[in-house]
Amino acid sequence: MSKFTQAQLKRLETQITDLGYLIRYEKGSFKAGHCLVQQNKLVLVNKFATLEGKINSLSEILQAIGTEKLQG
Repeated sequence: MSKFTQAQLKRLETQITDLGYLIRYEKGSFKAGHCLVQQNKLVLVNKFATLEGKINSLSEILQAIGTEKLQG
């Protein structure tokens, strides 16, 4: 069983921001995701998600961004 750490979260955040995305942690009942808002790249994550949930969400988003870059 893998233990999730704050360092893993920080590493994912750095990888995503290096790609030009702004990460925002907001409250609400929504699934994390990424989008363009008026030409700005934005990643939205639920601030009340567990550490594991945040890491899993950012990992999935990073994979999706990579897939989009390959297609585009």
